[in-house]
This record gives sequence, C-alpha cells and structure tokens, in this order.
Amino acid sequence: MNCSKCGAEIPEGASFCPACGSPVSSGTNFLMVTTPTVAGYKIKRVLGIVTGLTPRTRGALGKFIAGFQSMFGGEVTAFTSEVEKARWEAISRAKSQAIELGGNAIVGIDIETSDLGLQSGIVLFSATGTAVILEKE
Repeated sequence: MNCSKCGAEIPEGASFCPACGSPVSSGTNFLMVTTPTVAGYKIKRVLGIVTGLTPRTRGALGKFIAGFQSMFGGEVTAFTSEVEKARWEAISRAKSQAIELGGNAIVGIDIETSDLGLQSGIVLFSATGTAVILEKE
C-alpha cells in the first residue's frame, strides 16, 4: 500500500506513513469533528468524554538537528513528521476509546499540546472530545 499524501510505501500493519507521518486510512465510517454537531446527522446518544494522550520527547540527535535548522530560520523539519505522528496517535487513541464505548463519532474534538517541563523535554499531545452515536437525519 502507498501513502495517499506522499506516495511512499507503507509497511503492512503501520498506522502512519514512515515518510510524511500521515495516518493510514482504516476505511471505516467514523466521524471526528471539532464542531458540536454534524450537518445531516443527529446525535442519537451521548456516550461520554474520550481522551487520547501521547507524551513525546525530543532525542539528542533531533535536538541537535533542530538547533542547527533554527539558526537559519523557517520550519524545523526535524520535528514536523514526529509532531504529526504524535497528533494522530492521540486522535487514534481517543477514537479507540469511542469505539469501545460503541460510538461511531467524536464531536467537539480538541487537540492540545503541553510542555511538561524544560528539564524533561516532554511534550504531551492530547485529543479530547465527546463520543456519540450519530444517525442520518
């Protein structure tokens, strides 16, 4: 299988493209939106809050490369794909919780990052929303 975004080959069972960090489509009809409602659908049942968390650190080599790139300004590409992977991992974990509750969607999803301290270098990615069962109107 090839990535729909960059065309790179994706190993079987992978959740993310190894080249660009894009999530691999699962082909399911699961909706995730930042809005509290979805046009054309009604919320049949609210199942509860779901959250996906993923703490990440920057390795020594990544910090070195980022430091070097930051001297010239612009995007720090050393972190771009890792940040994208972490974001989608948090979203995927929230989605898994919603599916376990019997949901077919998450509404009001909010993605945030938090720096857990300068000494540790840990950045926490979180995705929180409300798991629901939607049905077409």
